[in-house]
Amino acid sequence: MLRDIERERREIAETIGDMTLVNVLDRNAERFGSLPAIRWSAGDGLRTLSWAAYRQKVREVAAGLRSLGVGKGDFVGLMAGNRPEHVIADLGAVCAGAVPVSFYNTLAPPQIRYIADHCSAKVAIVEDTGYLDRWEQIRGELPSLAHMVVMDLPEGAAGSGVLSWDDLVARGQAELEKDAGLVERSAAQVAQDDLATLIYTSGTTGTPKAVMISHRNVLWTLECVNRTFSEIPDHVRLISYLPLAHIGERMVSHYAGMWYAGTVRYVPEITQVAPAVQETRPEVFFAVPRVWEKFHAGLMAKLNENPNARKRALALGAVALASQAQRLELSGGRPGLLDRVKLGLFDRLVFSKIRHGLGLDELKLAISAAAPISADLLMFFRGIGIPVYELYGMTESSGPGTTNRSGLDRIGTVGCAMPGVEIATAEDDEILIRGGLVTGGYYKDEAGTAEAFGEDGWLRTGDLGRLDDRGFLTIIGRKKEIIITAGGKNVAPARLENLINKHSLVSQACVVGDGRRYLTLLVALDPDMAPGWAESQGMEYRSFEDFSRAPQVLEEVQGIVESANEQVARVEQARKWFVAPDAWSPETGELTPSLKMKRRVVLERYSVEIEDLYAD
Repeated sequence: MLRDIERERREIAETIGDMTLVNVLDRNAERFGSLPAIRWSAGDGLRTLSWAAYRQKVREVAAGLRSLGVGKGDFVGLMAGNRPEHVIADLGAVCAGAVPVSFYNTLAPPQIRYIADHCSAKVAIVEDTGYLDRWEQIRGELPSLAHMVVMDLPEGAAGSGVLSWDDLVARGQAELEKDAGLVERSAAQVAQDDLATLIYTSGTTGTPKAVMISHRNVLWTLECVNRTFSEIPDHVRLISYLPLAHIGERMVSHYAGMWYAGTVRYVPEITQVAPAVQETRPEVFFAVPRVWEKFHAGLMAKLNENPNARKRALALGAVALASQAQRLELSGGRPGLLDRVKLGLFDRLVFSKIRHGLGLDELKLAISAAAPISADLLMFFRGIGIPVYELYGMTESSGPGTTNRSGLDRIGTVGCAMPGVEIATAEDDEILIRGGLVTGGYYKDEAGTAEAFGEDGWLRTGDLGRLDDRGFLTIIGRKKEIIITAGGKNVAPARLENLINKHSLVSQACVVGDGRRYLTLLVALDPDMAPGWAESQGMEYRSFEDFSRAPQVLEEVQGIVESANEQVARVEQARKWFVAPDAWSPETGELTPSLKMKRRVVLERYSVEIEDLYAD
């Protein structure tokens, strides 16, 4: 079907008009004031803030920031987990006329210094004294930083230029008592082309870039999403648990929660996600592949541990048949009548109970993004009645760009362009995106902006892909990560890496070989999966380092690598491999906070081991 992209864009533009996030917040408070906006755990129970109360808190914080000298065009740094104060401060900065900037919680002091200095943050709002300590180490190098606000500040711990969250709110309340229209005036000056936030890319290749995301970008993207996924209901229930410094979480929970006047449950620790999901019963759930993998691993472990042999066999057989049926449909076939009858029965007897146990029985939409997800995992979840749709985009496109969706879905691809969005590929296979979700470029980086953002509106993503005749996009790899072997062959490492990463025991694989005669491989195992895998193999688990060197583990990795090698061309195969004795994580530096691999860091850290792989 031919698309009228210009009509789609006009309709989106007409829907959002000249709205800003301020207008959306006001709409929700005035029309849905008594409905719950945000929820969070407190003590043994849950606390709730209605939309009317939410806006009032935002206004108090905005007035408090104004009392600290924050005004139009200033920047406010935010460094905290997923909790109410984070988003209240975010919107408070917006209503004060400023720009909020969320920092990843894993950043070291030098990284904090770079971002805070780059955007000239005037105020920083952090979670507790642990975060404050990191900022204090570099505070003397930040001439623009006038005040620090600490959400959980012990009594009596305030000092020069440091105040508590309660103090900030109290200052705001006092300001509003003196001048009730203070925040209304500053908020009224916010325009659609103003920045809603700066998102600093997580820096897989070096210094992070500050992506300028305007109110128009945010609202255009939300209406684009609304036209893509008609299944998202008004007043949708959402879970927020991934870093709010990442565009995916920010768009899905914070901004979409506002757009749909929904209820967002804030979860400060990823370890608390499973019980929060069971309690909240979200209607939309966004996750990176690693979260879906952990859901799958936990579920399969629970099924295998069922002491009732008959029920265990029934559940495992049902899951196996469901996955088999998905693979058959993917290849263009269809299960036989008897299998279809069995699957219908299994859905009532087994899968419905699984969905309920996971807390996903009221789910309307499940999304995976930020990194490739294995086809086997997608088929597993679809088989048990939880279709997970893979989406593609980037910070520079305000999050999404293409997606699979109900009725337009092809496993192994990242779907088709969303309404109002154009997708194309250049001669070298680089993916290009155009539409109202493409941002304004990089803050204070004219050269980088000119390189990635064309005057013709096309965003050069740096990713490589192929479009099929129906418009489905398949990701090949990263343009800058192309490996050129000594023989002059161009290899996209993502192809082999993704095949190896499918295995639940593997956390990340890194292909090596630029300028070399052949490819080799670094493999990092998953510390969360290691103890369970050891137990299933009858191994004693002493430490992760011992586990990574155990003969049974090395034999398993060899099988994983050999199986992956069989699925790629000879020039793409890894001849040798090394298992890292350490777990890779954002804290240790090998992964970004969104769990993407920092290839440069990995190659530097294991340079000696790499040389050993080529010692012949």
